[in-house]
Amino acid sequence: MGKIKVGVIFGGKSVEHEVSIISAIQAINKMDEDKYDVVPIYITKDGTWYSGAMLKDMDVYSDLSLIKKYAKKVALVERNNSFVLESRGLFKSVVSDIDVVFPIVHGTNVEDGTLQGYLQTVGVPYVGSSVYASVVGQDKVYMKAIWEKSGLPVPNYMWFYDSDYKDKKSDILDKIKKLGYPVIVKPATTGSSVGIGIANDESEIEELIDDAINYDCKILVERKIDNLREFNIAVIGNYSNCKTSEIEEVITHSKFLTFQDKYIGKSKGKMTGKALYNSGKTGSYKNRVLPAKINKDLKVEIEDIAVCAFKSLGTSGNSRIDFLYDDKEKKVYLNEINSIPGSLAFYLWEAKGIPYTSLLDDMINIAIKDFKKRNAKISSFESNILQNYSSKSLKGGAKTKFMK
Repeated sequence: MGKIKVGVIFGGKSVEHEVSIISAIQAINKMDEDKYDVVPIYITKDGTWYSGAMLKDMDVYSDLSLIKKYAKKVALVERNNSFVLESRGLFKSVVSDIDVVFPIVHGTNVEDGTLQGYLQTVGVPYVGSSVYASVVGQDKVYMKAIWEKSGLPVPNYMWFYDSDYKDKKSDILDKIKKLGYPVIVKPATTGSSVGIGIANDESEIEELIDDAINYDCKILVERKIDNLREFNIAVIGNYSNCKTSEIEEVITHSKFLTFQDKYIGKSKGKMTGKALYNSGKTGSYKNRVLPAKINKDLKVEIEDIAVCAFKSLGTSGNSRIDFLYDDKEKKVYLNEINSIPGSLAFYLWEAKGIPYTSLLDDMINIAIKDFKKRNAKISSFESNILQNYSSKSLKGGAKTKFMK
């Protein structure tokens, strides 16, 4: 039996585009070369798909003109019951066949169910959550509503659309005041702490809302947890079987984890993408305690809530779940889930004795099992219920079984 052809998709129209590149190249270089033939598939910020061996090299992304010049424009299609990358243009040719797709993407237009919907339409097996779970895993409002309905602990929150804020600004500001300052303002569907800020009082709230609206049409405002400690844990599997990673405590120099905390650290100036890649800290923060120094009861509580949160959203694959903890009240709150976390949260699994290469292998195996399970369900009927109906009967007003 030959190697499994794994198409790793990364990039895309997202503010987390560069983070996705780093996560993907890290993963590509950790995949078992004896089992997998990795085919890189890079989506540019304008939505063009490229493939080529050169895309495995981090240096290429410092000059994107090289990609347009030397890589091939491709599209993923189904041909004769096989999935292939096909060159674009007048004379199409097969660039590579694909057995399973591994999306390592972050943020809107890629992680939020958009890409997963396309992959499911094509029919190709893919790693990670279904369309539905990807949507709720990206939208913090949907996510919190499901968790709340499931009886899981979330901070007090409210949300609104940008159009509501424009038309009913004073009403919304009054509701935020009743929620109680300080509050955290977030775009509902971004990740990596993009567009997030803390308002300590009414004088700060409007500027933060205006900033968040730059990134999203749906805005979440939640009560800030006092005496805050932050913990992260990963969960791998699906609704029928899953397990948890080690727990980390994140130490931030800000009042919440910023993009700077997550990807730049305390370094002066900007770190290059190559430096971030070599540091291996994308998604694995420099200032953390791993494993977290917590008692057994709190550890078990976080693990149990994480599994319930994972299952309630119908998540599959490997996700990181972030927690907020009031150290004075000794109360745990769910913050959010990252269905495709930075660096796939490999460091949380390595802390539990599971190497990155084994983690990737597990994720691909889960994808194949999910694909088989999904295909075993009835999704369409062979019969055509329209075969006995003519256009004349529909136009002439004759009543059919659909018209009652």
